[in-house]
Amino acid sequence: QVQLVESGGGLVQAGGSLRLSCTASRSLVSIAVMGWYRQAPGNERELVASITTVGRTNYADSVKDRFTISRDISKNTVSLQMNSLNPLDTAVYYCNARSGGGADWGQGTQVTVSS
Repeated sequence: QVQLVESGGGLVQAGGSLRLSCTASRSLVSIAVMGWYRQAPGNERELVASITTVGRTNYADSVKDRFTISRDISKNTVSLQMNSLNPLDTAVYYCNARSGGGADWGQGTQVTVSS
């Protein structure tokens, strides 16, 4: 099991940027995939971006070229840099860790983009 602590959410105007961070309770090299998901009111939770142990990244089409996922193995931290935000990006963002033992979630952090 992995404990995940997120930070960095908030309120931003359209066109602005935010950076989310997620710190894991154990080394990222022991976690197969780290990801960021989001859930807007009335919608299902959806994958935003993910990064594997070997650094392979994957993005939802809606955030490609705007969001960047990265990791700092020395700090057990995965970050999501979000640029050119628009109101459709408004959601609760969740950090996720997947490995052979299952999946764990952070508590979520609210991102609100005003028009």
